[in-house]
Amino acid sequence: MKTFCQKWWQRVISVDMLLVAVITFLASIAGSYAKRFPVFSLFGALIVALLIGMLLQFPVRRWYTSSKSVRQLGVKASAGLIANKLLRLGIILLGFKLNLHVLFTQGLRSLPFAAAIVALTTIGTYALARALKVSPLLAVLTAGGTSICGAAAVMGISGSITVPADQADEKENNEVMAVATVAIMGTLFALIDILIFPLLGLTEQQQGIVAGASLHEIAHAVAVGGAFGETALAAATIMKLSRVLMLVVAAIAIALWWDKTQVKEKSSTKRKIMFPWFMLGFIIASVLGTYVSALHTHASAFVDVAYIVLGMAMAALGINVNFGAILREGGRAVVASFLASSLLLVLTILVTQTFF
Repeated sequence: MKTFCQKWWQRVISVDMLLVAVITFLASIAGSYAKRFPVFSLFGALIVALLIGMLLQFPVRRWYTSSKSVRQLGVKASAGLIANKLLRLGIILLGFKLNLHVLFTQGLRSLPFAAAIVALTTIGTYALARALKVSPLLAVLTAGGTSICGAAAVMGISGSITVPADQADEKENNEVMAVATVAIMGTLFALIDILIFPLLGLTEQQQGIVAGASLHEIAHAVAVGGAFGETALAAATIMKLSRVLMLVVAAIAIALWWDKTQVKEKSSTKRKIMFPWFMLGFIIASVLGTYVSALHTHASAFVDVAYIVLGMAMAALGINVNFGAILREGGRAVVASFLASSLLLVLTILVTQTFF
């Protein structure tokens, strides 16, 4: 225990960690503030924090790490630790956003629809991405972000997947590429929804259901639902949160599938499957936030903290991202997500017109 504590003390208490922590915290706060404005509201706080982190990579390299390689390694390790640990904490705290009582009463019809959407879109997007020669990890992260809830889903699924140490940098680059992809697609299709909804003859409730069922980020669904009235906003929110609930099942299923099909270990000893325990924390937070009155009244505060923590994780990813890798590998993932998002929009419109 003493050795363990000393090891973590050395990793956490350092000038490099302090620098990265301050930078990522300020980036996260800036992202939360920027989302109040019309253009940035479509992207959301997490995407803005990621972009700030990517931009700050240049002055950090020029002014702080350029003269000493040990500083480069320290900043990289600190950013990696923040991205890894805070994303799990943020996902757990995000559970307070899920009101299970609302979902299991008002959203009862939405849950089966959400389960079908997530399953079909995850499998379909992954298949499209692999057909386009996208790597398995980037393909599954893009599929999760497209089918469930954007950046939070990418980070949640990534947190449930374990890769060898020599692939850690590649994993971080894939996280950034997947997050950027679903941000672009979500924003694009939010604008498409606003343009085409008046032409389809949908009721206000149907407009909200389609928005919540087809768009990527919660911010996208809320923005489109709010553009068509209170009924549409309520329907979009319930439908979107129904999909968010599926993140738990999807993350666990993908973790088990990844371990079985993608992990290649030559050792004959029995392997330990890396179960994403933090997703159980997400469920516990949802239950506590819904049914414990003392916590229910403060649920919004916990969610605010969740977005600050997740924003720090996203900014840390931005600090470490390899721009060359994104330019080389990201294009095919964007195409796969666009095709899947198009099919998802058509499917949700047809199902909503038929059953809702």
